[in-house]
Amino acid sequence: MSKTYVTGFPRIGEKRELKFALEAFWAGNASFEEVKTVAKTLRERHWKYQQEHHIDFISCNDFSLYDTMLDTIVMLGAIPPRFVGIEDKTERYFAMARGDAQRAAMEMTKWFNTNYHYIVPEIHAHMAFHVDISKIVDEYIEAKALGLNPKINLIGPLTFLALANPVDGSDIFSLFDSILEAYEKVLKAIESLGEEIVVQFDEPLFAKTLEPKFLSLLKIAYDTLGTTSHNLKIAVVTYFDRANEAVEVLGNCPIWAIGLDFVYGEENLKALSHLKDKMLIAGIIDGRNVWKNNTAKTYALLEQISETVDAKRLILSTSCSLLHVPFSTRFEEKMEPEVKNRLSFALEKLAELEHINTLWEKKEKPIANECPKIATSTKSAAIFYTRSSYATRSLLQQKALNLPLFPTTTIGSFPQTKETRAVRNAYKKGEISQEQYEASLKTSIQECVTIQEELGLDVLVHGEFERNDMVEYFGELLEGFAFSQNGWVQSYGSRCVKPPLLYGSVKRKQTLSVDWTVYAQSLTNKPMKGMLTGPVTILNWSFVRDDIPKSEVAFEVAKAIAEEVDDLQRHDIKIIQVDEAAFKEGYPLREEKIKAYEKWAVESFKASVGTAWDQTQIHTHMCYSNFNDIIDTIERMDADVITIETSRSGNKLLKVFQKANYKAQIGPGVYDIHSPRIPSVEEMSEQIKAFLQVLPKEQLWINPDCGLKTRGWQETKAALANMIKAVQLAR
Repeated sequence: MSKTYVTGFPRIGEKRELKFALEAFWAGNASFEEVKTVAKTLRERHWKYQQEHHIDFISCNDFSLYDTMLDTIVMLGAIPPRFVGIEDKTERYFAMARGDAQRAAMEMTKWFNTNYHYIVPEIHAHMAFHVDISKIVDEYIEAKALGLNPKINLIGPLTFLALANPVDGSDIFSLFDSILEAYEKVLKAIESLGEEIVVQFDEPLFAKTLEPKFLSLLKIAYDTLGTTSHNLKIAVVTYFDRANEAVEVLGNCPIWAIGLDFVYGEENLKALSHLKDKMLIAGIIDGRNVWKNNTAKTYALLEQISETVDAKRLILSTSCSLLHVPFSTRFEEKMEPEVKNRLSFALEKLAELEHINTLWEKKEKPIANECPKIATSTKSAAIFYTRSSYATRSLLQQKALNLPLFPTTTIGSFPQTKETRAVRNAYKKGEISQEQYEASLKTSIQECVTIQEELGLDVLVHGEFERNDMVEYFGELLEGFAFSQNGWVQSYGSRCVKPPLLYGSVKRKQTLSVDWTVYAQSLTNKPMKGMLTGPVTILNWSFVRDDIPKSEVAFEVAKAIAEEVDDLQRHDIKIIQVDEAAFKEGYPLREEKIKAYEKWAVESFKASVGTAWDQTQIHTHMCYSNFNDIIDTIERMDADVITIETSRSGNKLLKVFQKANYKAQIGPGVYDIHSPRIPSVEEMSEQIKAFLQVLPKEQLWINPDCGLKTRGWQETKAALANMIKAVQLAR
């Protein structure tokens, strides 16, 4: 009889209960005991849901109050020195994640090619590890009390090591032995909890193109961990792409099982002969997208797998953790049936896994259930790029804008208060008229423009008070998008996003931003920046139809954005920002797939701004990224100004631009908006000095590192005031 396996489960709660509990605690309106009560309730509920669908392998330690990588840092005792003096463990945990008045938060970046963010471990050559598995013990005992025999999820040692930041510049491989020793201690401590415990090591690193050094360490790591305890069953699980090279090595290691993603790594079929006698955890239910499973196609895939792997060694699984999809479609009461009937969220995926397992056991081959294709336009409909060289454009823009040295701006959004959200919700519910809604927005925009002028910013924004989300807002004004009521997905900590559902052909129904931008420009003589979201980010932050290539969808979106760019400039908006915050996260993990992605991603971005006149200055913004391997691609995007998140990494990222002799202008983030702390003038002055060690002064813009939507007004004004003072000193 085949068994079922769920790699991991969402933890934020079906109604975002954990988010609200955490934010109440951080605001001083709830105790930590209340947070722990909510967390325990959610764990028990999530385990129960999986039990109801007869899932055989259910996780513990996949739950986190902020991030599982942060939990791993705590488990290994890899605490950065600046936090060691905080005695209270809870205070220290959240200070590491969010910073506090004295300490900058740890760096945060994207988890492989997803929109989930993890806390980056900080390691140094002489780091000593001190193992603490108390969280694992507590949650394991909790699960056992409910009648479960849970598996225990851990971030694997090689993924942990590869994603860590060696703050002293040391070779990360120099710490391999001590990290492996710490993991051995973790397993020996887990062994005391009972026998036959399955320990899942998450190693998504193995889905990347690996250096030979990692492959050799992989063998050492799992030869060691596989023999640490004879009472534990070691499962090494990888996902997001193929892992053929790693499988060839793992097949010769003394482990119990190997987990592979067959949804995004169908090439894993070629690696099955290397499994030897290992159990195969076959990832066949898509853990990253929301469309219903094609049961016939999945059954056919299982038939292919079974040609090499004996049925007794086959476990059916999700392709990755269900963390990356919303909770359940049962909360979508207002969605059009045409769309809802195509969807499968986390709970529905449990049912799909149970269903395919039943069919497989009974050898009942299902009838094909493919959804009908929806008509789409083609790439030929996109706008083509005809702008002059950057050197030509920059002269025209300088003359038109007449900006000072170190121009200051923000990334786009300003704080959205409870009152702002309440007005928007009241309008959506029909409780206030359109006239009342627009009057309220105009008041917010007026106040925002006044604040920016009083602060002394050079390039202003309208504040984006009409926008609930930088992708959802545009999707609501484009054909081909649908929206969930409760389709929340965790992005980091308590931050959740509600990705649009891009299911049909995309067209602009009306202008997207012109009215609000033009109104804001009428309030000031300073340049007002038009704010748009780029086609690649719209795709990467949406659940995109899977019946046609993404590249075709991207060019449809690009055409709509290009029409908006043209409308904005014809209304005398001289600066337009087309955000590509998620450009990097769409990158394939395998080197052989990167060129194809870069080609359509760059072409669609350029198509989206291809209508811009030479004197119209095009900005773009990119979130947490390692730019080393994509600097040539950024140059091909040909934006006039790029703003990037660098505040948690100093001027390290800028050195990539320096080395590449990057010519366009750059706005590195001078302070971290993901933390509530207010950086001092001196701190930001030092940041600017560090930037000027790398970039010529004429190339530098000064700005926060991301949008200010999630911050409060008081801290926002104080931080921006300090930023302006630092710029004045620099000038």
